[in-house]
Amino acid sequence: MQQQYQSCIAACNACADACDMCFAACLQEDDVKMMARCIALDMDCGQLCRLAASFMARGSEFAAALCQVCAQVCLACGDECAKHQAQHCQDCATACRHCAEECCRMGSTAAA
Repeated sequence: MQQQYQSCIAACNACADACDMCFAACLQEDDVKMMARCIALDMDCGQLCRLAASFMARGSEFAAALCQVCAQVCLACGDECAKHQAQHCQDCATACRHCAEECCRMGSTAAA
């Protein structure tokens, strides 16, 4: 079961790492207040990605449903990060969008 989820698990873990790096870097920006939504979404997205990866790794019956929610949060985080020119935000946006694609694919495949 875990093998069918492997690319999605990898995308979730990579996205969580990118969110953690972005979150930490945003805290170092001169105008942290301007980065507040980015920071909040990084935290939500990173934690949700790790949870989704864990559900998939153990073959939870709720993995597909959680991945659909994860995709939504990844898209929101990616959209917010894309608004900022900092490289850490651009890298995070890319990871979030990739993870959203994987989670959508996994969710629709597992639900079918």
